[in-house]
Amino acid sequence: VTLILAGEGVPPGNYGNYGYANSGYSACEEENERLTESLRSKVTAIKSLSIEIGHEVKHQNKLLAEMDSQFDSTTGFLGKTMGRLKILSRGSQTKLLCYMMLFSLFVFFVIYWIIKLR
Repeated sequence: VTLILAGEGVPPGNYGNYGYANSGYSACEEENERLTESLRSKVTAIKSLSIEIGHEVKHQNKLLAEMDSQFDSTTGFLGKTMGRLKILSRGSQTKLLCYMMLFSLFVFFVIYWIIKLR
């Protein structure tokens, strides 16, 4: 009776193939390693891309918050201006029309005077 201890009778470096034919097993193993490395590089690329997307989303949210506050302040300013215009429109229309006519005549005479000096 011959007793074979673990590791005896197996060529060095072939402990992992468990007696399978060298050509088929090693080819599959090499293909698996290549595919694993390819998958690892793709996962790394996707991870870095998702981190960049996260940074961009945070930046865009910050810009949107700033725009929202600016729109709120503009809305308040516009509301105050509209209130003043309503108060102005309730006043005497003839007075406003008279001021507009006087201003128009003044501008007309200034332009006439500039043309005459040439």
